[in-house]
Amino acid sequence: MNPTATAALLRDTFREAMARKIFWGLFGLSTLLILFFLFVLKIDIVEGATATISLFGKTGGTADVDRLVRGVYGFVAVFLYTWGMFLAVFASAGLTPAILEPGRIELLLSKPVGRTHILLGRYAGNVLVVTANTVFLVLGVWIIFGLKTHLWPPGFLLTIPITIFVFAVLLAVVVLVGVLWESTALSVMIPVALMILSPILAQERIMMKLLSSEWSRRLWRALYFALPKIFDLGTSTLNAIRDRSYSFFDPLWTSALFGAVMLAAALAVFLKRDY
Repeated sequence: MNPTATAALLRDTFREAMARKIFWGLFGLSTLLILFFLFVLKIDIVEGATATISLFGKTGGTADVDRLVRGVYGFVAVFLYTWGMFLAVFASAGLTPAILEPGRIELLLSKPVGRTHILLGRYAGNVLVVTANTVFLVLGVWIIFGLKTHLWPPGFLLTIPITIFVFAVLLAVVVLVGVLWESTALSVMIPVALMILSPILAQERIMMKLLSSEWSRRLWRALYFALPKIFDLGTSTLNAIRDRSYSFFDPLWTSALFGAVMLAAALAVFLKRDY
């Protein structure tokens, strides 16, 4: 792959994200959340172990500093995994169908750049847009609370790679749907459906008791294994933030396998389509 062509594809994705207000929208929401913690939420350390909390000028009582910080970090992590991820998928859904529009795709294919390079460049550029916003938000909150409380729990920083990883897996689905049907609506609906299914499928112990037949239990286990473990990764991240035991190994490799299959399928379809 030509590095110059790769840089051009990444730059084109960033420019389109800015032109569509995708980058600035995500950046604006992250900035508002950071400004909230910086100016609206006031924390006064008392005797080094407790803190007085003030919100909009009203004192809300005292709390253990460590528990307070980890609670806020957990809130930010949950925000990224729910609304933040939904907004990122929603904002990114139109970027793949955009390059397949008549006139634009023919222009791209006329350049000395392979189809695989075009699609992967678009995919990587999209991931970088969300990466920039995720790093900005997480580091911003971490630094603000570190300066205010003098506590710097490293577990919160795991939110950065895990959030980016989950988005990259969901984006592979967005790309596949975009290549297959060129539909922005479906590119949003299917990844969001996966996000909704994940916490349901994760309740294996409960469902094994509720399901009456063996074939339905096997189907449930197969779906749980095959689909990305968004809920499990989020739970492990929260446990890391709260300084509890956690494991990323199984959710990571199975989710990575799912994403790789989706991206490979998207490439296979894109290579065979006649434009």
